[in-house]
Amino acid sequence: MRITLIDAGKRFNRDWIFRHLHYEFIAGHTYAITGPNGSGKSTLLQVIGGAIGMSEGSAKYQDPEISVEQVYKQIAIAAPYLELIEEMTATEFLRFHQSFKPFLPSCAIPDILSQVGLGNAAHKQIRYYSSGMRQRARLAQAIFSDTPVILLDEPCTNLDSEGIALYRQLIRDYCTGRMVIVSSNDTQEYDFCEKILPIGDYK
Repeated sequence: MRITLIDAGKRFNRDWIFRHLHYEFIAGHTYAITGPNGSGKSTLLQVIGGAIGMSEGSAKYQDPEISVEQVYKQIAIAAPYLELIEEMTATEFLRFHQSFKPFLPSCAIPDILSQVGLGNAAHKQIRYYSSGMRQRARLAQAIFSDTPVILLDEPCTNLDSEGIALYRQLIRDYCTGRMVIVSSNDTQEYDFCEKILPIGDYK
């Protein structure tokens, strides 16, 4: 998978979030989008994922070439603002997710939940989860998805030290050879990334 942004720009009303961004993301490499809170990191990540349209410029998805309408099949995302279905249990939620985006081979749902520390809460409704448990569920549905691209927006939000260690272990164990793009201003979330893209360079 190769994602190429060509003279990309995004604005809300008259304010440009970023502009004149030329960048190429290549399979098997890890990237961090950095900048202070409110600088537009999440917006750029969603533009890369095709969830938000650009105000100018274009994006190419090649594996071979994929249309923007189909790129969601190649990408999984975890972000604290993405809602979970609270009426479902974690098992039901992952089963629902799996129905349109399969998990990595040999990764069964009970094993996934055990890996992220939710084995004992597998049959509890998500409405009763703590914020940290919810974030573990988000990471599970993204990292274990069988996609070549993983987008992670502030992935350690609401995680304690044990959860942060788990996140880093999941990256080591399951993201090798995949394209990983992390949006963060916290180095412990992205210090494994090979390339840094400071969004402030494109204002």
